[in-house]
Amino acid sequence: MNVFFEESGDFKAGTVMSQTPDSFQVELPTGKRSKVKSRDVLIQFSAPSAEHLLQEAHAIASSIDLDFLWEVAGQDEFGFADLGKEYFGATVSPEQNAGLIFRLHSAPIYFYKKGRGRYKAAPPESVQAALAGIEKKKQQAIIQAAYVEELKAGKLPPAMQPMVNQLLYRPDKNTIEYKALSSACQELHTTPERLMLATGGVASARDIHLSRFLFSYFPKGAGFSHLLQQVTVPAVPGNLPVADVAAFSIDDINTTEIDDALSVTLLPDGLVQIGIHIAAPGLSIVREDAVDQIARARMSTVYMPGDKITMLPDELVSIYTLGAGQTRPAVSLYATVNLSDGSLISTVSRIEAVPISENLRNNTLDELVTEENLASQSGSYPHKEDIAVLWKWAQHLERGRMEKRAGFGLKPENNNRTDYNFYVDNDVVSIVPRKRGAPLDKIVAELMIFANSTWGKLMADHGIPGIYRSQGTGSGGWAARMQVKMLTHAAPHHNLGVDQYAWSTSPLRRYTDLVNQWQIMACIQHGVTAPLVAPFKPRDATLFAIVSAFDALYSAYNDFQTSMERYWCLRWFEQEWQAHRAKQVDAIVMKEDVLRLADIPLIIRLSGLPAMQRGSRVRLDVIGWDLVDLSLEARFLELLSSPDSALPADDEVDESDMPDDDLAPADTEAGIPDLYEEPVDPANAQQTGENQNDL
Repeated sequence: MNVFFEESGDFKAGTVMSQTPDSFQVELPTGKRSKVKSRDVLIQFSAPSAEHLLQEAHAIASSIDLDFLWEVAGQDEFGFADLGKEYFGATVSPEQNAGLIFRLHSAPIYFYKKGRGRYKAAPPESVQAALAGIEKKKQQAIIQAAYVEELKAGKLPPAMQPMVNQLLYRPDKNTIEYKALSSACQELHTTPERLMLATGGVASARDIHLSRFLFSYFPKGAGFSHLLQQVTVPAVPGNLPVADVAAFSIDDINTTEIDDALSVTLLPDGLVQIGIHIAAPGLSIVREDAVDQIARARMSTVYMPGDKITMLPDELVSIYTLGAGQTRPAVSLYATVNLSDGSLISTVSRIEAVPISENLRNNTLDELVTEENLASQSGSYPHKEDIAVLWKWAQHLERGRMEKRAGFGLKPENNNRTDYNFYVDNDVVSIVPRKRGAPLDKIVAELMIFANSTWGKLMADHGIPGIYRSQGTGSGGWAARMQVKMLTHAAPHHNLGVDQYAWSTSPLRRYTDLVNQWQIMACIQHGVTAPLVAPFKPRDATLFAIVSAFDALYSAYNDFQTSMERYWCLRWFEQEWQAHRAKQVDAIVMKEDVLRLADIPLIIRLSGLPAMQRGSRVRLDVIGWDLVDLSLEARFLELLSSPDSALPADDEVDESDMPDDDLAPADTEAGIPDLYEEPVDPANAQQTGENQNDL
């Protein structure tokens, strides 16, 4: 005797070797023996053989007309044997019954399985819908195949043009467009980004990196037109007292959001009043108003070489930026100083209108305002006497910070490092080295650190919260202690050498500074009652949410800036190669297989590099570079010098030059390290994860 049975969703036939009331011992045509439960047996037959039955059953199944079978079945549940009599006639052979089972089981669109050998015909509307779906899939497969051929031919199908970013950065893998792109990439052995470049879906490698960032963080566009439709730009207060100063700013030539300016006033008693004036958009922007919501959503201006995405609309920036020849609202910090010993006599903060005499640009002044010229009083440039006063006090402030750093157990800052300015014009990039610690840099940096520390203390003394940056406090190892944390209460910043530090001097381009400005203005205007009227009260949950959101976005913005600086470093190399056909470059060994090119801040890894001292200068032969992967491939040629013999002081390598993967992020204006940021301790830069400058 033979049996036809169901096992694990499949149908098999075999010869019965033995039988019990509950099961059969069956030998399959392959020779394999299997124990089959009685309930799983659908047909028992003596002839033909099991192997012949399966062959005949498959042939019969393929000949059965599904539509006719579905009509014969009716709408009631049925057993296969009953339907077999209706379809084949009163006498049904084992081969026909088995063929019928194969056909029923292979057509779930027409028949729903209800049990062992039992089925039910699907309703007409379900059948029609399923058939329509199958036809649709067939048509989609035809369209998808056509897309693949177009992509392979170097053409982007019109239907895919408006969804390029979606396909690259957040694809719906069920769409035929994505399936076509994926199939074409597999056949061409390439990546979606490279295929989009080849077909014109993306104009350049730069657009790939920029579009990825915008798609994630500015999905509605980086402009403000869609945000300002229902927003009225607030007016500038017109009743502020006008300061009796001639303030001036010091910035890079590309800076448009001028947050800060300085002034010097000689007092009758031989003392000096030094003014630090910060743009005051906080006078017009109110917590939770429409402009505040825009600023809070963005959290910061985003910088990249040659471009930026501002935190605030240009309409508001233009009326608050401290432009030359304008009198602008500002929060001013005045320090009365005895220059003979650098001692601080007193400070006072005011909300006022400040006349701005000039916007000085360090690009044009760095060669004139040198330590040597300041010492000899040589050269001619605007505000020469004021700059000399500020330089003298900045040096005193720096010495004080270094003493406090030493008290915290840290080494003095290393200012021999070289920073780099990026300038992009018509897709041509210039990378200009700039020695850190130049006088103009130091003046602005020291005075901004002083302001941020002083105003941080002002908020703490008045009992209101602010957004502080702290470093070196807490428990854990050295790396944990040196990690910069954002807090809502005052705490020391060991790296800077200050007792508290609250970002307050860049309210046009950083939301934390705008929040702190509101709190500072409450202290200035209301004194001891500030805790009652400040926008953010102690333990305000919203303030904690702002800190968390800012940390996440600011980190993402810095990562993006890092990748764009790396892109432009490779573009610079491409330009140089095209102009000079020079494929050999010098590099500085930073650690093990990590090197930095000597002329630009491009960090690369070079596997197989011979062991040599950190700081060694080597020559490399460049094999190639990739603007999509942001990689440069090179091979070692020769050792030029070791650090103990011929390494120039400017090229000294410290820990802050050694990120784990790419360039260290920098908070910049148009890709230029911001002068108003806190300097990172070179010995601890990797542990802190901070920017090169972090004011």
